[in-house]
Amino acid sequence: MNASATSGLGPPPPGTPAARRRRGLREWAVDLALFLFAVLFGLLEVVLRVEAATVPEHPEWLFALDQLVGVLGCAALWLRRRFPVQLAVALILLSTFSELVAGALLVSMFTVAVHRPPPVTWRIFPLSLGATVIYVVLRPEPDLPAFVTMLFGLAVQGAAVGWGLYVHHRRRLLWSLQDRAERAETEARLRAEQARHHAREEIAREIHDVLGHRLSLLSVHAGALEYRPDASAEDVARAATVIRESAHRALQDLREVIGVLRAPVGELPQPTLADLPALVAESRRAGMAVELRREPPGPVSDAAGRTTYRIVQEALTNARKHAPGAAVEVAVTGGPGEGLTVEVRNTPPDPAAGTSVPPSAGQGLAGLAERVALAGGRLSRGPTPEGGWLLTAWLPWPP
Repeated sequence: MNASATSGLGPPPPGTPAARRRRGLREWAVDLALFLFAVLFGLLEVVLRVEAATVPEHPEWLFALDQLVGVLGCAALWLRRRFPVQLAVALILLSTFSELVAGALLVSMFTVAVHRPPPVTWRIFPLSLGATVIYVVLRPEPDLPAFVTMLFGLAVQGAAVGWGLYVHHRRRLLWSLQDRAERAETEARLRAEQARHHAREEIAREIHDVLGHRLSLLSVHAGALEYRPDASAEDVARAATVIRESAHRALQDLREVIGVLRAPVGELPQPTLADLPALVAESRRAGMAVELRREPPGPVSDAAGRTTYRIVQEALTNARKHAPGAAVEVAVTGGPGEGLTVEVRNTPPDPAAGTSVPPSAGQGLAGLAERVALAGGRLSRGPTPEGGWLLTAWLPWPP
């Protein structure tokens, strides 16, 4: 059974993929009912002719031909779904002299109205009315005036066509509503998938930005202990303290990031521009030479402050991993209307401070560029003439 049968809407509009499927149980039942209607209509005409004793007024061969045409017309109704227009035209031509094909003609007119666009129906309908006029002229009823017969034919055929047009428009409406519902369901599913994708990206950025910074501190100090086996007990204790504090904070940050899986990101504590001094101080305690210059004349939005913090955090992490012993300068400048500019510049690495570089997936700057783009800003990075590295970002700051 096809989808149109199970949905209860009947056959879909012509030209759609569903319209080319095989007929289902519902369609077979409708075809059988219409076939039986045409047969009973023809039998009724025969009975009326016999009871009225009007058969002798016409040649016997004409009555026999009329019955044969009626049988063939009813049998041809099983092709009405494949050739509705051709069948209707053929039955209209036969109805000019045969009255027993009238039932099949009504079914074919109904089929055209249901399965073909209304303009096609309005071109076929006048032909059937013309065939009625020709029939009245060729085979007039002795007991009825000609105009009564024509009005009866107009009423019956108009009812069949009107019913077919009603079914056609109702079916179009139902299929349109079903199509809209399917489209709305698809769009809702796509939006849900996009929301999950954005949530995963947000989680990945938070994990990289937060844990990458903490773990880079651990790696730098652990590498320093390995690189300097002759370090004094005081240096070892200081490095161990930094490692322990960094590990503790990394666990705290990890708990907050995992909270993204249980609560919206907006409900989690997020860093702001006011947290930059603490970030720089933490890097200084890890042994980095960092200078902070912050000159914004007023408070910025939470989104801009959070993005600025992540930019500086990622730049310090990269400098720690790829330029050990380098001096880093952080500058945050700008104002309302002109935007917020963030520059992080580091000098070339110090060969004497060689430490093991932690493995990197290379996704930090890509994620940072996405974060800046989402905020409506721009990001650029590249080497400096002195052999260092410069990362520059611009964020919008409404006046």
